[in-house]
Amino acid sequence: MEQQKQDAAEDVVIVGAGLAGVGVALGLHRKGVRSVVLESSPALRTSGFAFMTWTNAFRALDALGVGDKMRSHHLQVQGVRVMSPTTGQVVRELDLRVQGKLGPHEARCVQRNVLLQALEEELPAGTIRYNSRIVSIDDDKEKDGGGDAKILHLADGSTLRAKVLIGCDGINSVVARWLGLAKPLDSGRRATRGHAKYSDGHGFQPKFMQLSGNGFRAGLVPCGDTDVYWFLTWSPSCPDGKEDVDQSPAEMKQFVLAKLRSIMAPDEVLDAVERSEMNDVLVAPLRYRPPLSLLFGSISKGNVCVAGDALHPTTPDLAQGACIALEDAVVLARCLGDAMAGDGDGDETIEAALRRYAGIRRWRSAQVIAASYMVGRVQQSEHAVVRFARDRLLSGVLAKGLLMMPDYDCGTL
Repeated sequence: MEQQKQDAAEDVVIVGAGLAGVGVALGLHRKGVRSVVLESSPALRTSGFAFMTWTNAFRALDALGVGDKMRSHHLQVQGVRVMSPTTGQVVRELDLRVQGKLGPHEARCVQRNVLLQALEEELPAGTIRYNSRIVSIDDDKEKDGGGDAKILHLADGSTLRAKVLIGCDGINSVVARWLGLAKPLDSGRRATRGHAKYSDGHGFQPKFMQLSGNGFRAGLVPCGDTDVYWFLTWSPSCPDGKEDVDQSPAEMKQFVLAKLRSIMAPDEVLDAVERSEMNDVLVAPLRYRPPLSLLFGSISKGNVCVAGDALHPTTPDLAQGACIALEDAVVLARCLGDAMAGDGDGDETIEAALRRYAGIRRWRSAQVIAASYMVGRVQQSEHAVVRFARDRLLSGVLAKGLLMMPDYDCGTL
């Protein structure tokens, strides 16, 4: 039995069954290429509840064949409302259905579990192997026709030989560490999230509500007729943020409510927080990979590459982290699938295909990380001059900035 475990081999191994990992697997499946996804958890992970899914993400979901299914489950978000930090009234509105450079914009707040399940349902049975955690990676020393094959060591003591290794294993990626990518940095900010359920309907308009105060920002958006998602990001008073990390769900709610009351948030927003189910991770540090490191780092090496948060962890200020992970999935499946199925130009090697993918995603990833970081700093600044400019002059500009990154098309499979 032990010998069988050691001899196990797969052509394409994807580490991590998040949006990027399952998306890459589905894209490869559409291209006729089999893959195996190793997931450390016992089931699909759905922490985070929901995320804003913009035009660029829906183009990727359409390429993967699940876009219309997501549209049928989630309301189209029609606009953004920017609330005054002093009166609690609407000071700016932005229509999210306007025409972009590449077509009309589209935005919905998609529930993470609904999307992950939709992607998994399209995969062949057994594609995702749960309770499979990678602890280290070695080169295959025998290399009997295996080229750049890697030996993956799992937590249960077994090993797996992978001809192609794709790391979609999140911000603490084992694969990114093997590639030598720069360690993600702490932005000095924290986030908490919640999900409110209204069995008889919530009554919110299909608009993304933005609120900000002294050192924090918040947002609330409906997913469907009965579900509302909200978030709060803030800069802790202690540099290590420990005064917030150990709070209970009840204490965390009171912390959020106190912040929102300080800016006279509408009663319906306070009610949504009161009735909320809190995220499994009460407080999450907001981390990002230095964008310059991506311009010069190794996104791929031989037959190994990374995608999703393993490639471009970013702060959530432009709501693009999950969206560009879906872009990664389509681009990577196209490049790798063409090489493995022989559909590309000439006889492109797998290594060359992964380099092509890295070249496409390198600048896009760095651009989103840098823009998100800068927007977050401005929106959450406690500096008096920056606050005055933000609240009186820049609120409309920052809101319009939400539509810049979604005006992108990753292409088809």
